[in-house]
Amino acid sequence: MGFDHHGAAKCSHMPSRRTVLTTFGGLAAWSFIPRFAQAAQGRDPRLITIILRGAMDGLSAVAPVGDPNYVSLRERIALSITGDKPALPLDGFFALHPSMPQFSRLYQAGQALVVHAVASPYRDRSHFDGQDCLESGYDKVVANIDSGWLNRVLQSLPKGDHVTPRNALSIGASTPLIMRGSAPVLGWAPSSLQKASDDFAARVVDLYAARDRELFVSLTDGLKTDAMASAVAMEGAGKTRGNEFVQMKIAAEGAARLMAAEDGPRIAALSFNGWDTHANEGGANGRLAQLLSGLDNALLAFEQGLKPVWKDTTILVITEFGRTAKINGTVGTDHGTATSAFLVGGAIKGGRIIADWPGLKDAQLFEGRDLAPTTDFRAVIKGILAEQWGLSASILAERIFPGSLAVRPMEGLLG
Repeated sequence: MGFDHHGAAKCSHMPSRRTVLTTFGGLAAWSFIPRFAQAAQGRDPRLITIILRGAMDGLSAVAPVGDPNYVSLRERIALSITGDKPALPLDGFFALHPSMPQFSRLYQAGQALVVHAVASPYRDRSHFDGQDCLESGYDKVVANIDSGWLNRVLQSLPKGDHVTPRNALSIGASTPLIMRGSAPVLGWAPSSLQKASDDFAARVVDLYAARDRELFVSLTDGLKTDAMASAVAMEGAGKTRGNEFVQMKIAAEGAARLMAAEDGPRIAALSFNGWDTHANEGGANGRLAQLLSGLDNALLAFEQGLKPVWKDTTILVITEFGRTAKINGTVGTDHGTATSAFLVGGAIKGGRIIADWPGLKDAQLFEGRDLAPTTDFRAVIKGILAEQWGLSASILAERIFPGSLAVRPMEGLLG
């Protein structure tokens, strides 16, 4: 069929005044970020992790149109490679949602791939617990977890070789669990509010200059970071502010601008919300189509913004779990299990689907309702971290993803 075969508890953190202010624009002085050293095999890599919160429907994002049971399960939202808005063929068995032409182009160019029927070890279908497991890197829900696997990656890189004081970037109003931990992280959030005047900002800076030197330094350099990240996204932003689909592109543009800098962060995490499509999900058109279009434009923004370093860039797109194989009574899908993941970038050995396809017959569905998981997310992430960052199997199994010794890193993901 033309594709490869491969076999945290909820945390509540109330931010302090200092945390809120230092997250505004950036966490530290941009001028103090030294040159980020090259990683494994002489590369100067960028790793971007995008979390789609709400559980993306992997069976619609990458539809198994060659499976004889697909159409009967999906009914009105089933995709087809014919018709007015056909799905984009990938390999003769799978077809991409028509709202993702940029991903299709990158796939055809060998710079994107899909991992299908993939899931974390979590199986109980709670958004909060599912996201915590995905971001913590543990194989089960762990109470009071305070670190994420991506921050532990930063802690595990050899000091003086790969690690700098501010080598990681968190996009959003607060730091997600995946980026929390002892390694320092630079924060930036594209504003959904009207931008403050230069005069107002200057007066606030003057206030803290007299009362709190640490906050004065953080705020000053946060404003510089915000100006740098926002420069490419300002034109027309006022017209689109609040549009979540366009906000994906704006966030990606800002992140790419920061990461493209010679002394900028090399690792980033950002989240896109709204993927919980219980009702009126739509097929080739509708709510999911709009979300996937927003994601597709964000991927394009990363490609364009990181053009000088695109050859060393890897973008991982994951979600906490998938959705039911059969549509529900409101022409949507409910919480499921396995889904699809995307890998994009010039570093990717793309143009292929990686899937140990379980099938969609009733007897093949997980618990009689979901696409069955056949690939562990952690195998995919381990493969990236081993190839791109040179992390050993023991570090990956013991520190990054505790309890995952049996999950072997997937090989051959990078070109």
